[in-house]
Amino acid sequence: MAQKLPAPEPFKATYIAYKWGDDVGEANMHLEVLSDNQYSLTYSSDVSKFFLSDERFEHSIFFIEDSELVPSQYHYKRTGTGPDAQLSLAFNKTPKPQIAIKNGETLAWQGELDNQLYRLDIARQLAAGNHDLAYDFVNYRGEKRHYGIDILGEETLSLPYGVLDTIKVKLVRDSKTRETFAWFAPELNYQLVRLQQFKDGDEQGDIKLAEYTTR
Repeated sequence: MAQKLPAPEPFKATYIAYKWGDDVGEANMHLEVLSDNQYSLTYSSDVSKFFLSDERFEHSIFFIEDSELVPSQYHYKRTGTGPDAQLSLAFNKTPKPQIAIKNGETLAWQGELDNQLYRLDIARQLAAGNHDLAYDFVNYRGEKRHYGIDILGEETLSLPYGVLDTIKVKLVRDSKTRETFAWFAPELNYQLVRLQQFKDGDEQGDIKLAEYTTR
C-alpha cells in the first residue's frame, strides 16, 4: 500500500559523466533547505570530448505544500560549443496562475513542475511505494512537456560510488528518437544514481554516482 510522501532530505551528489564509455566530465546536484518548507535544488555539469564542450547550470526554488512540490523559480544556463542558452521562469499563483518568462512572455500555469522537480518527485513517489506516475512540466527551453514513467524493475549497478541495488525507470515521451533511463537507489533515500540518454539508438550521455552525502 502506498505510504505518505516523505519530505525531501538535503543532499549533495557528485556524478561522473561518460560518453561512449569515456570519462568526459562531472555533474553535481545539491538539495538544501532555505526555510521550513522552501527548498533549493541546483544541478551543474561540465563535460568535454575532443573539441566539444558543454557547461550547464540549473537552479530551482520550490515549496512543499500539502506534501506536493510547488515550483517558484527556475533558472537555466548553458555555455560551450554551439549557441549559448539561458532561461528564467517564475511560477506565479496571483493574480492568476501563470508562468512568467524573463523575456516578458507568459504561459498558463496548470500545475506543471519545472525541468528538475519531476526527477526529484520520482524518488519521493518510489519511496512511498507509488508506481503509477506521469508528469507535466516546463523544460529548459520554456516548452510544456509530458512524460510517462515506466517502472522497469530492480537492477544491481556497479558505480564509481560502489555496488547498489536500484530501481530502473524509463521516461516515456512523445519523441520516438530519444530514450531516457534513470536508476534510483533505495538505500540512499531513493537518490538518482544514474541517468542515461539515447538518440536514434546512439548514447548521448551517461552520468553515474561517485559521491553522496546528506545534510
